[in-house]
Amino acid sequence: MTATIFIDGEAGTTGLQIRSRLQGRDDLRLISLGDAERKDVERRRARLNEADIAILCLPDDASREAVAMIETDHVRVIDASSAHRTAEGWIYGFPEFAPQQRDEIARARFVTNPGCYAITSVAMLHPLTQAGLIPSDHPVTINAVSGYSGGGKGLIAAFEDETAETYTTEAFRLYGLGLNHKHVPEIRRWAGLDRAPLFVPSVGRYRQGMLVSLPLQLDALPGAPTPDALYDALAARYGDEGYVEVLGPAETAEIATLDPESLNGTNKLRLHVFANEAARQALVVGLIDNLGKGASGQALQNLNIMLGAPEGRGLDAPLLL
Repeated sequence: MTATIFIDGEAGTTGLQIRSRLQGRDDLRLISLGDAERKDVERRRARLNEADIAILCLPDDASREAVAMIETDHVRVIDASSAHRTAEGWIYGFPEFAPQQRDEIARARFVTNPGCYAITSVAMLHPLTQAGLIPSDHPVTINAVSGYSGGGKGLIAAFEDETAETYTTEAFRLYGLGLNHKHVPEIRRWAGLDRAPLFVPSVGRYRQGMLVSLPLQLDALPGAPTPDALYDALAARYGDEGYVEVLGPAETAEIATLDPESLNGTNKLRLHVFANEAARQALVVGLIDNLGKGASGQALQNLNIMLGAPEGRGLDAPLLL
């Protein structure tokens, strides 16, 4: 049976990548709006209600408006915005999150695609809080750097378009200095934390790729766990997964530097546990392509699960824009 797919916001960075990945599939029928029709509310409403699955690649308020336009019960939704990531009735679209998550996504009507910072943070934290290695009330700090594509067309122009008013030659920018980044509630809920983590995001002068770091003073944690205990908890959750991998302690110990661009074009999320045994310190690091597993690749993985298609269909080719 052919499923009808509508990407609302297909002209944006995430929408363009998803549409590119879906071209040529014989199990799908793509419907869209012309450039002149995208601001026509009634045409959008018609397309949303015609679809079997609508993929929303929109700002938060526009995503909420799109959901409100859906009037027919058969329409299922994947929302790539942050509008519904902690909302009741929405299934968190991180298939590797828990053993039952794929089944929940497969049955869901409403799936919220995780944020790039958040999916990486949750991938590190959730297994550790579930194992009791990090208490739910622990004061967690997360440091992260992303390529500028994570900020959408506006930030891309600021770093690439010399004619733009916002153009910058900055090599690196720390932001979110009000300590209230929009991904914090998502991280807190899905990581199993009782208090908001201190999240410090930054952007570098490169297009895509992301590193997210979780520094831990091991003696400040209950039971003073070893780095191997952290690794074991992560490996137990993701050991059989195809898109989330945990590099072993011996391989990680050989690494002197990490390149945030090294997984670009893939749907991979790679985790490391770095350690200084003498200082009783550990650094858990997640590496991801913010446009891949952090956005369009994850949306496509969720779509495949919802359709009952092979989970990796369309994810083998590079996801570069």
